[in-house]
Amino acid sequence: MKAVIIAGGLGTRLRPLTYNTPKPIVPVVNRPFIVHQIELLKQHGIDEVILNLHYLSDSIKEILDDGAEWGMKIRYSIEEKPLGTAGAVKNAEEYFKDEELIVVFNGDILTDANITEIIKLHKAKKASATLTLTPVEDPTSYGLVLCDEAGRVNQFLEKPSWERVEGMTRKNINAGIYILDPKIFRELPKNKPVMFEHNVFPDLLNSGQPVYGFETDAYWIDIGNPEKYRAAHQAVLRGDVTLVRVFGRREKGGIWIDEKSEIDQTAKIYGPSVIGNHVKIGPATMIREYSVIGNDIEIGSNTVIENSIIWNGCRIGSNVKLSGCILGFNCRIEDGVSVLKGGVIADRTVLSRGTVFNA
Repeated sequence: MKAVIIAGGLGTRLRPLTYNTPKPIVPVVNRPFIVHQIELLKQHGIDEVILNLHYLSDSIKEILDDGAEWGMKIRYSIEEKPLGTAGAVKNAEEYFKDEELIVVFNGDILTDANITEIIKLHKAKKASATLTLTPVEDPTSYGLVLCDEAGRVNQFLEKPSWERVEGMTRKNINAGIYILDPKIFRELPKNKPVMFEHNVFPDLLNSGQPVYGFETDAYWIDIGNPEKYRAAHQAVLRGDVTLVRVFGRREKGGIWIDEKSEIDQTAKIYGPSVIGNHVKIGPATMIREYSVIGNDIEIGSNTVIENSIIWNGCRIGSNVKLSGCILGFNCRIEDGVSVLKGGVIADRTVLSRGTVFNA
């Protein structure tokens, strides 16, 4: 069975982290994000993935190649210009077969939704499209999907007011995972922007096609901004996302440490946290809860890092305080620097001695 991952966006909400690194391969617990999605799909019987790419596509292709390393056949569908969610999938139509369902996956979703069960529902209902739905407390920034008692979608509400949703016991939004009959793409224009949310799904409803919703309480998050990106890491470290693999030797307290790292005997590490490979941690330094330290990193003495994500290649001095922040690749943080909650530091940034960065 085939899946299409829509991964052609510019990643603007994650800037400055995505100026040099496309969102599909930003590290999540020290592995390219899209690899977690591919592994989820593989666990549910998907053996071929078509990646829709646009922004910095060569960087993604260089990492994933033909998919052999991941036990998956990977093909690429390149957008010359952004085509919208449905237009992107239409662009990959040459790889579809009329009799074979396709799974469509938005490229910024971390989840462990049961795709096998979604496919089963789709087949049982003989649906043209099945949308995965996830509940939210505040639906006013999303589009609500309303279904009847049998699960058939009967209405879409785009960014509803609080008055409109008052009294609703379950506020379900589109989770960005679809099971689709490829025939629905036949009439879509090629090389023109088309959106599932605004064009395809409403048109299917208006024409009486069977569109169903699959409700899930599985973990789900859109990692598209720094706050959600850090929240996704916290969820992985807590064990909320059960299908995400974390590499390293797991020790007591929820600490993963790669065997090739060197940690001074006076340093302290508190879990849950992850220490990548070829990491050197100096005397009296503390790595506190919900920190993810990447690969090839050096950290000096008397430094405190908490609830922070450090990408590969960074050099961090002594007496540094990093709290609730994200450092891009190959940053240099000199002695006495503080980067406090909400700080997002671009690749190869140098913060000079004594700098205080407070977002």
